[in-house]
Amino acid sequence: MPHGHLVLIRRNNMQKLIEVEQLTRYYGDHCAVNNVSFALEKGEILGFLGPNGAGKTSTMQMICGNLAPTSGQVLINGIDMLDQPKEAKRALGYLPEIPPVYRDLTVDEFLGYCARLHGIPMERRQKALDQARERTGLKDVADRLIGNLSKGYQQRVGIAQAIVHMPDVIILDEPTVGLDPIQIREIRELIRDLGQEHGVILSTHILSEVQESCTRVQIIHQGRLVFNDRIEGLEQQMRASSLLLATARTPDLEVMALMPPIQRIDDLGDHHYRIFHDKTEDPSESLAALVVNSGWGLRELMPERCSMEQIFIDITRTPISAEEQIP
Repeated sequence: MPHGHLVLIRRNNMQKLIEVEQLTRYYGDHCAVNNVSFALEKGEILGFLGPNGAGKTSTMQMICGNLAPTSGQVLINGIDMLDQPKEAKRALGYLPEIPPVYRDLTVDEFLGYCARLHGIPMERRQKALDQARERTGLKDVADRLIGNLSKGYQQRVGIAQAIVHMPDVIILDEPTVGLDPIQIREIRELIRDLGQEHGVILSTHILSEVQESCTRVQIIHQGRLVFNDRIEGLEQQMRASSLLLATARTPDLEVMALMPPIQRIDDLGDHHYRIFHDKTEDPSESLAALVVNSGWGLRELMPERCSMEQIFIDITRTPISAEEQIP
């Protein structure tokens, strides 16, 4: 799939928790979000990426009901966010980049307060608190002041307040910023666990986080969605259509070039070669057999990979022309 083109995933047999239709937002004459449409289904973890100023924050705010769109529609479990905001928001759990925690309360006091804000009935409140603590690994710190906890545990408290009312949709904004590597690993495991029972939108600038945690990734650029695919589709793009070959002796490049999938061979010197091939067909096995049977001495044969960072840069570094815009 060429960069800059949208792949829209539709699976009608899945439960759609969020439906965003032709969402547009203007600030004066500036169009920050331009005709954005996508859906989130139960069991999905959607990585939402975009460079600064791309419209990511505005899109997230409109989904959460904190910002009114200029035009377009946001449905949460089929409920229109503009027409019935309170009902729609009941199905949402939100963790902003800075966790909205009260440092002078204990974990249990704060979560109990959040449960009351969400209108959880008294008879169900203790069970809700127990489940939130259990899922976020907070049982052992329930009686401690939040201000005395590490930043990683404060992030866990932030996630716990977002899920205490068992929402269908959980929106996490930069949940691992400022954490150490061990804390990051723990939060990513928690996100994957939440994704099994909820729909999760994960807004992040950390590209490796998308690969580790998400089932789908979408990129917004200049207010428009320019990439929307399963994580498997992204990984397919990362597999470049080229091989690196090293031999013990000089091969016959003309013979090698006759293999149907091979399009071009670059001599890198010292018996090293870059072999470009049709992306739909991998010639590795037949190429290895040719090198061995011809006595050229196979020392190395490996596919090249594009990094996710490079794909992201390729998609977002050039302006979107009128011809390239997604209708």
